[in-house]
Amino acid sequence: MKLEHILENLNSFEKNSFLKILDSIIEQSPNNHKAIEKILSEQSKDIRSIDNLNVARVFDLITDEFTKHIKAEFLKTSSQLDILIDIISRDGNALMKLDWFARLYEKELKELNKRVKKFKNDLEQDKSNIDPERRRDYRIYLACLTEAYENDVRNNQDKKITSDEQSILNVLGKQLALSQEEVKLVNYLIIPAKPLEIDQVVNDLKSIGVIFYSKKSNIIYVADEMVRVLRDVRGKEVADKYYRRVLKSIREPAINLVCKKHGIDRKLSLEQRIKHIINEGISFSDLMIEDVHRNGTSLTDKKRFLNDLCEKQLEISPALKGTVLEEKVANLIQYFHSIEQDEKVGISIDGYEKLLIDLNQILPKLNEKVRGEFEFQDELVLKSEFLLNYNIKPRDILELLTKDEQGTFCKTKEIKSRGNLILNILDSYRDVENIMLENYENIAFRNLNALKENGVTIKESFLGGKFEELTKKIFEQLGFHVDDELRKKINSRKDIIDIILNVGNNEIILIECKTLKERGYNKFSSVSKQMKSYASRAKELGVTVKKSILIAPEFSDDFVNECGMEYELNLSLIPASTLIRISEGFKKSKLSKFPQNLLMRDILIHEDIVLKAINK
Repeated sequence: MKLEHILENLNSFEKNSFLKILDSIIEQSPNNHKAIEKILSEQSKDIRSIDNLNVARVFDLITDEFTKHIKAEFLKTSSQLDILIDIISRDGNALMKLDWFARLYEKELKELNKRVKKFKNDLEQDKSNIDPERRRDYRIYLACLTEAYENDVRNNQDKKITSDEQSILNVLGKQLALSQEEVKLVNYLIIPAKPLEIDQVVNDLKSIGVIFYSKKSNIIYVADEMVRVLRDVRGKEVADKYYRRVLKSIREPAINLVCKKHGIDRKLSLEQRIKHIINEGISFSDLMIEDVHRNGTSLTDKKRFLNDLCEKQLEISPALKGTVLEEKVANLIQYFHSIEQDEKVGISIDGYEKLLIDLNQILPKLNEKVRGEFEFQDELVLKSEFLLNYNIKPRDILELLTKDEQGTFCKTKEIKSRGNLILNILDSYRDVENIMLENYENIAFRNLNALKENGVTIKESFLGGKFEELTKKIFEQLGFHVDDELRKKINSRKDIIDIILNVGNNEIILIECKTLKERGYNKFSSVSKQMKSYASRAKELGVTVKKSILIAPEFSDDFVNECGMEYELNLSLIPASTLIRISEGFKKSKLSKFPQNLLMRDILIHEDIVLKAINK
């Protein structure tokens, strides 16, 4: 669930710890302090007084500083923060009841202590399943960690690990290619993990700002934005669901090489081995660059492997950029980041619900499988609204199925069984009009990768026309009269207006639509000429232009300022994301027609102001 929506469910006391941390970071003049000051000056200079959407925007601007704040908390050796973050950052733990969190915490400690005990025995015994070279790596790290923790005793100080010592240990762990889980096992050999009171755990997590807790509903919330921060803190480069997607696309012998290097039992089923690799916290970059390859594999072969994986197995198009192997892997990670932050579902919401109903009927064990994979407390979890609260999309569910289960489902539903079965299934549950509207912002940004990931196949040359068509549809849904007949009369060979809204009394609103790959639309002079020409043409035909509106992916500050100084046009600017959210908010309101005056007042239309007005 997005931070903005979580904040809407909380009272001021429940937000207070988080807002205090944001306030303290702002006081230290973070990198983006000018952008933050602009948000605060437009609303209120006190972050506690601004609306939830702008709190989320401020958090986005100080993510780097907040990450440093969390990393500093790791120096508290008794905090068990690594254990707790590993719990709350999992895909299915974004919302959970307090008693369920307590159960997960208790279970995690029990399993950890068992693993630590076994790990200690394996280290001490001459004969164990651990590879001799790997055992040497563990002993080196253990010796360094012990020295860092206990050397304070010689100076008559409390045992602790300083930030300098921790940074050296981090480098050592990286050089030894230790996974998160391996580091955790060594750490808890030195400082045993003892159970803490659950109320203390919740208060500690609240006080550092990583969770919210509602006493009224007894629910712990972890925002999607916070999960990304926590994964960064723990060195997890991609979400588990995308890690799983990659591992399922890799041949089994390569999976076995990873297991051998990190001491994972190769006798387990393939599905269990993949789950262990993910749970171990093995670096995604290290896995792609080294772990899946045999010793001595040439750089050329490694590049070929990665190119084939991205283009043939993951079907990423256009091909990821990068000539150096490390750069290519970094771009793959960035690709997963971009599709994770995309709110689009991939098929319509109705299609998702129908898919889940059909899956539950044909594969009755799937509900329990999903519950177990994501650690859900609820009994029935195959519900679209429930899963989307956890940012779990149709493809994430289908990727939990085995090839046999995918085949059975396709056969039963008479879905094409050649090619990529997951994409075939998604295609059969797609509602074209709804899915296009859900991808309105991606079309505006001409983001072909995100569109393909969400199941939208369209040529780049058609994106401009599709954006215009969808914008018409949105204004029709808002209750405006899109007058194509009048548009044809006003248009000439030279002046072709995108959209005309007829508001009566011989008055119109002109709409111009622009798509753009680059961020921040800034071509004011050209669009100004266009709009003036359109207005002049309308005036010649005796029609009054009441308002001109430009719809684009987003606008630069310079563009907004220039627009403010242009008094002839009476031009307002609406970012694509704002328009689609206004449309979604209008559907939930009690209004039958959108109040057009809300588009008349400001130069840059702000969705939060409009949404508040229509939901009074």
